[in-house]
Amino acid sequence: MTDIGRNTPSTLDQIPDRDPEETAEWAASLDAVTAAAGPQRASYLLRRTLEHAEGVGLALPKLLETEYINTIPTAAEPEFPGDEEMERRVTAWNRWNAAAMVTRGSRYGLGGHIATYASAAWLYETGFQHFFRGKEADGSGDQLYLQGHAAPGIYARAFLDGRLTEGQLDRFRQEAGGDGLPSYPHPRRLPWLWEFPTVSMGLGPLSAIYQARFNRYLQHRGIKDTSASRVWAFLGDGEMDEPESTAALALAGREGLDNLTFVVNCNLQRLDGPVRANFKIVQELEARFRAAGWNVVKSLWGSAWDDLFALDTTGALVRRLREVPDGQFQTYAARDVGYIREHFFGADPALVEMAKVLTDAKIAECFHASRAGHEPRKVYAAYRAAVEHRGAPTVILAQTVKGYTLGPAFESRNANHQMKKLTGDEFRALRDLLELPIPDSKLTGEVVPYVHPGADSPEVRYLHERRAALGGPAPARRVHPVVLPAPSAKPFDTLAKGSGSQEIATTMAFVRLVKDLMRDPETGRRWVPIVPDEARTFGMESLFPTAGIYSPHGQTYDPVDRDTLLYYKEATSGQILNEGITEAGSMADFTAAATSYATHGEPMIPFYIFYSMFGWQRTADQMWALADQLGRGFLIGATAGRTTMTGEGLQHADGHSHLIASTNPAAIAYDPAFAYEVAVIVRDGLRRMYGPDAEDVFYYLTVYNEAKVQPPMPSGADVEEGIRKGLYRYQEANATELAADAPRLQLLASGTAIHWALEAQRLLAVDWGVAADVWSATSWSELRRDALDCDAARLEGEDRIPYVTRVLNGAPGPVLAVSDWMRAVPDQISQWVPQDWHSIGTDGFGLSDTRAAVRRHFGVDAQSVVVAALAALARRGEVKPETVQEARKRYQDAGQCSALQGG
Repeated sequence: MTDIGRNTPSTLDQIPDRDPEETAEWAASLDAVTAAAGPQRASYLLRRTLEHAEGVGLALPKLLETEYINTIPTAAEPEFPGDEEMERRVTAWNRWNAAAMVTRGSRYGLGGHIATYASAAWLYETGFQHFFRGKEADGSGDQLYLQGHAAPGIYARAFLDGRLTEGQLDRFRQEAGGDGLPSYPHPRRLPWLWEFPTVSMGLGPLSAIYQARFNRYLQHRGIKDTSASRVWAFLGDGEMDEPESTAALALAGREGLDNLTFVVNCNLQRLDGPVRANFKIVQELEARFRAAGWNVVKSLWGSAWDDLFALDTTGALVRRLREVPDGQFQTYAARDVGYIREHFFGADPALVEMAKVLTDAKIAECFHASRAGHEPRKVYAAYRAAVEHRGAPTVILAQTVKGYTLGPAFESRNANHQMKKLTGDEFRALRDLLELPIPDSKLTGEVVPYVHPGADSPEVRYLHERRAALGGPAPARRVHPVVLPAPSAKPFDTLAKGSGSQEIATTMAFVRLVKDLMRDPETGRRWVPIVPDEARTFGMESLFPTAGIYSPHGQTYDPVDRDTLLYYKEATSGQILNEGITEAGSMADFTAAATSYATHGEPMIPFYIFYSMFGWQRTADQMWALADQLGRGFLIGATAGRTTMTGEGLQHADGHSHLIASTNPAAIAYDPAFAYEVAVIVRDGLRRMYGPDAEDVFYYLTVYNEAKVQPPMPSGADVEEGIRKGLYRYQEANATELAADAPRLQLLASGTAIHWALEAQRLLAVDWGVAADVWSATSWSELRRDALDCDAARLEGEDRIPYVTRVLNGAPGPVLAVSDWMRAVPDQISQWVPQDWHSIGTDGFGLSDTRAAVRRHFGVDAQSVVVAALAALARRGEVKPETVQEARKRYQDAGQCSALQGG
């Protein structure tokens, strides 16, 4: 059946209609209601019918939008359990001190944000007084992702509860001398207070979802009971435009993360103006969250609106609220009552009649200030609905006024995000509005004072009582050190023996190592393998049936490969986090696992393995957040280097991730050449991150996918130290095969380039009589870090020589560095190398071809290394210039080195 008046086909046309006559009667009834009572009535009946159908469990598509009114009507709000007047006074002190802190800091040009916290004060205070569980009770407490721009309000509350001093408030954004406060939530800068860095907008919501998911992972695997922990993420409506903010909504809905609550502060403003000037951001967000399977609670209008809704017998008010765009509503919040009467109420005859019975004061109250986000009872009702909802995460869309209580110069103004201070008159008006007992005599100077009611005041006692009932202060970060025992030496010793005649890539060597470590009876279950849907690429499919892939629903289907040895096994207790094609989600997973030692007191050992090109380049911002959050674990850049994955072409060719990694102070980056180096580095990483003196660092290892015979670890006490520090001599030139006065030089190579350097060493000796020592440079950035530390120590009068200088001291000839990275990577250490320095690398864009062809293109294959080495010696007069040209021609004529065209 095709309905009359409908021109486009419907999916229902494909379903047999068992009773077309009954269907026609329903359509006729709708037509009759529309004709008799109007389209609004017909729409209302349809919505109520659909809501009823959803309520009784009929399988129908969900309504994506509801009316632009509160989800919870006033009559249905639960009883408020607190002392509302006492909480109003507590909030008033916090509002004052937050504004004073930013204003005082503005004397030094430090900036700060006032309007965000002013709009969100009750969203936070209601949570702190009644919902946010602290860490001093059983379990882990709640995890709070607090909006970065609201930090002054959180500091003000910590000042009120006695955790911060006035002196610390006065050092807001002044950290250099110590005891200052960071501008935004930064665990590394204030690790006893902040748990999560959130001001890089978009990362907070993404991280919160994966934190809630990781809480369930720990629960399902029997590692920690996290059933009482809830993740709260406080976000701005403008922040929701960041792609990361909504990237994982479907994951949260799909896995039913009812331990997660988003609170979106819908003040309708972003940094420069309205979020959706011509549209409605609340309705847009509601539709997006509902479509992703979230429970949506809209908390929009304050109690002053109740009288208006009671007068709305025709639905005209609700219709008008739905159609007015956000940009216009912001104008109403800043304009006089006459304007509102004309432009809002004047648009509908029914509203004109309604406005006749409304006083100017009532209209001003509703349109200028009365938002649900500013009323603790309505916020409490929304939060209570969120924590009681089962089966899905909840988002609370709370409408507020940005700059609320700060006066007409701030409230709803487009520029209020950039406004950093209040005037003396504005502070006096704020004092009067908040009813604070601050005499005029304290407001006469240029510097507005901080105020505190006293440690024994009723407000502070009430605050402490409420936090004690909820498990201690919040926000708070607590670390209870748990030292993990060192795993068995056997897995490491296996790699140290080499691969015999078998060729394996270092990617596979790492996977084999971790697979063995996951069997360790003490620490094996703490490994968290994370992969963005490329496990088979990295040879990890053997982990599928043994470790299992985590799924909160287990495996509800028969996998197509069930009869094979390495079948795809999902399980509630699965250990692997196979995230699908999302590097951002995988990094958020990694961060949650990497900080579990603090969040839950359970140290986990995550390793996240990925195409190296899609790591730092794509998610470096999250890696900074990982460093801020003091995360620990192993990032594994697989198929690393510009030329090891060349069949995939330009977009897969990573020649720069080590350069980006070197910018992160917490990243310990290595480019190991051999399997035994991987073993030494991982073992040392476990000691540094999980041993008795655990450090707040994370490791980045690049491993290559080129199968090579892996040699055994050379003997010598300096080898392991060199691997850890970044450089050791792997193979000296064979002096017995060369003349005593043979020219000498040093070849430094990392990662897969060690194999080119070793072949170049042979060619230099056989074809040109040159003696070259080959060094394995496991970490260019660690060598640089050590050298910088030595430079700083020398400025303090301490005589320290960089490690790279010491180990190369006395090595004859120039130094030539080669790697599968752009030259800037090894060039990091050039100034501390005592010999003449030269480097070659893979600068430029990658391309598709065989490895050999691409290495010739970049001029880094063995023959290119030979020519570069001879050129370095020629500059010193140790070989003739003609020798360089002869070598170039010989390798070109042999078809071995088409890239050898320069000097």
